[in-house]
Amino acid sequence: MFAIVQNNTITQLVPEGTAFTLDEVQYPANWCNLSTPEEKTAIGMVDVIYGQAPSDIYYWVTQNAPALVDGQVVVTYTSTPKDLDQTKANCKSQINATAYSLLLPNDWMVVKATETSTPIDPAWNTWRQSIRVTAADSVTAVMAAADMPALEAVMGSITWPHDPDYISQVV
Repeated sequence: MFAIVQNNTITQLVPEGTAFTLDEVQYPANWCNLSTPEEKTAIGMVDVIYGQAPSDIYYWVTQNAPALVDGQVVVTYTSTPKDLDQTKANCKSQINATAYSLLLPNDWMVVKATETSTPIDPAWNTWRQSIRVTAADSVTAVMAAADMPALEAVMGSITWPHDPDYISQVV
């Protein structure tokens, strides 16, 4: 998105790929893509800078109108925390669903071991237990979070262990 700034005022917002008219001159839809920075500056056109929007998992987010700040057109956001208890419940469900999705594809190993009385590779038992521990510890941390930033930090710090067959794709 671009903005036209004249006399220290935002006079027009121009979405990329849109035709616009300025001072009785019609500009085609591709003008913003084909024009040079100098041509944009000549008509007072600047890029609109978007701030970092808070996560809508934890907050009700509203985009504020573009504002002129130190010669730049900036878009900020207003955020209101969602209900903490409900968000904690959603996070707990997400953690449990992730643990389930990690364990489910190899549950057959447990079934086979039970049916045939053959042992499971200890690395898989250890990994499966680490998934359960990670889930339990994460749920405990979620339930202990005092506010939305703390809850966000907990959810952002969960690291699920890789299964024993994982091969790193380091380049």
